[in-house]
Amino acid sequence: MTKQVALILSGCGVYDGSEIYETTLTMLRLDQLGIRYECFAPDIDQHHVLNHATGEEMDETRNVLTESARLARGKVRPLPELSAEDFDALILPGGFGAAKNLSNFAVKGADLTLVDGLREVVQPFHAAGKPIGVMCIAPVMVPKLLGEGISVTIGTDPEVSGAISAQGGLHKSCEVTDIVIDAANRVITTPAYMQAERISEAAEGIFKLVERLNGWIEEDQAKASQQD
Repeated sequence: MTKQVALILSGCGVYDGSEIYETTLTMLRLDQLGIRYECFAPDIDQHHVLNHATGEEMDETRNVLTESARLARGKVRPLPELSAEDFDALILPGGFGAAKNLSNFAVKGADLTLVDGLREVVQPFHAAGKPIGVMCIAPVMVPKLLGEGISVTIGTDPEVSGAISAQGGLHKSCEVTDIVIDAANRVITTPAYMQAERISEAAEGIFKLVERLNGWIEEDQAKASQQD
């Protein structure tokens, strides 16, 4: 039976969009497991544009959907077109685009708000009990996206983990190569480049996340087959 996973991107580049390695590693493991995926992103201007060589802000404007298309090799759809009914699971890679474009955590901290339309497309996955994977700094959005009391990890960073707790989330410290599973809410998180110093370290945790997500999808499909 075909498996379909949706990815929500936030641009292209660690400092102002989706983390490229995290996104690529996610796509790689999905493809290796025979899982089809499709990318979505909000059609909005980025919070700002950074020169990734110097870290300095650039005097230009870029669009999140257009930049996400760079990462998705052109195959990305506007966020409102994402429907949980069409997919078995959802993954949100990290990168500071999650804290600047999908939310304003970079500015507001624990008082963050989400970009318009994000919660509306994510919440139906949770309501339907479909698996959700979140990585790097993106788990800071989970309390606002899915509700309080969900166990997540961003690794060990005290400031970001404190912001999760302040929103009513449950943060668990985690090694970069591991994952945190909230089985009741079917949410899986991994630190990725919140802690990774090497791409192989990020890959180990990300691969575990995708593999656990795949296990849940297979369980769901098996149950659905039995009911037919």
